[in-house]
Amino acid sequence: MIGRRMFTKAMGTGIAAASLGGVPAASAVSAAPSGFAPIKQVRAGLLDVGYAELGPAHGPAVLCLHGWPYDIHSYADAAPLLAAQGYRVIVPYLRGHGTTRFLSERTVRNAQQSAIALDVLALMDALKIDRAVLAGFDWGSRTADIVAALWPERVRALVSVSGYLVTNREANLKPLSAQAEHAWWYQYYFATERGRTALETPDLRRDLARLVWRTASPTWDFDDATFDRAATAFDNPDYPAIVLHNYRWRLSLADGERRYDALEKRLATRPTIGVPTITLDPEKDPFTAPGDGTSYRDRFTGPYEHRTLPGIGHNLPQEAPAAFARAVVDATRLPSHR
Repeated sequence: MIGRRMFTKAMGTGIAAASLGGVPAASAVSAAPSGFAPIKQVRAGLLDVGYAELGPAHGPAVLCLHGWPYDIHSYADAAPLLAAQGYRVIVPYLRGHGTTRFLSERTVRNAQQSAIALDVLALMDALKIDRAVLAGFDWGSRTADIVAALWPERVRALVSVSGYLVTNREANLKPLSAQAEHAWWYQYYFATERGRTALETPDLRRDLARLVWRTASPTWDFDDATFDRAATAFDNPDYPAIVLHNYRWRLSLADGERRYDALEKRLATRPTIGVPTITLDPEKDPFTAPGDGTSYRDRFTGPYEHRTLPGIGHNLPQEAPAAFARAVVDATRLPSHR
C-alpha cells in the first residue's frame, strides 16, 4: 500500500499542476501497486460481482467504475492513493467483464444504461453501503451520472470524466460531423455481424481493444503487460453479448427490456444532477466535447467544479491517477460538505 507521505506528495503535485492548468504525469504515483489482489465476489441483484476492495472497511465509500474496453486496472494507481487517505475503495467489474457473472443463464444479456446503473445500486446494497462517492469514466461515467440523477440520496459526491453522458437515443439518431462520426467507428462495426464475429474471436477482440486504447489515448505509452492485464477481463463469456447490446441499444438497433422502460423515460428527459460534482475533460480524448464543459454545464445544479487535463486521453484514471484521486477528495469537500 502506498504511504501517506507519497500520497501527499503526489496529490500536492496534482494541486500545483492544476493551478497552472496542467496535470501530474502518471509517473507521479509510479510506486503504487500494479494490480489488485485478491478479487472478492458478492451476489448483488442479477449478478455475482467481482470487485477489488482497498482501504479501511469503515472508511467513506468510493466506487470507481471502469469503461470499455478497459477493466478495474484503470484504477490500479488511483485506488491505493484514495485508500491511503482512509477511503473504502470498491472497484467492480461491470457486467460482462472479468469475474462478474450472471446468476442465471436465463437472464437477458442486456447492457442498456439503466440496467447497469441498477447493478451499482445492488452492489451497494449487498456491501451495506448507504451512500458513496461515485467516480468513473466512459461506461463508468454514464452509470455514475444515472445513479446521481435518479437516486441522489445514495451519492455523496460525483466525479464524472467527460461530464454528462446519459444516453439520449433519439438524439443519437441524428448525424454528427464526419470527423466526430469517424471517432465512433467501432459502434458501427458492432452493428454488423462482422463486428459480432470479431468480438467473439479472442485474438480479434484484443486487437480491436488495443487499437481503441491507442486512438483514444494518443499520448499514453502503455506497455504490453499493462494491456494484457486488462485484456483478461474480456475473456468473460458474456463479454461479446454485453458489448454488442450496449452499442446497438444506443443506436436503437437493439431493444431494451420493458422492466426498465420507466427509468429510460426519465433518463430521456436529461434529468439534472444536484449532488456535489467535479467533471474532468481529458484534452487528448477524441470524444471530449468542445467548449471546456459548457455543453453539459446546465445538467449539474449542485456544488460544481470543472477541470480540463491537458495532454491526457480517454483512460484518464490510469493516465493521470493523482489528478483523478485529487478530484475525488475535492468533490467530497465542495461547499455543501464543509
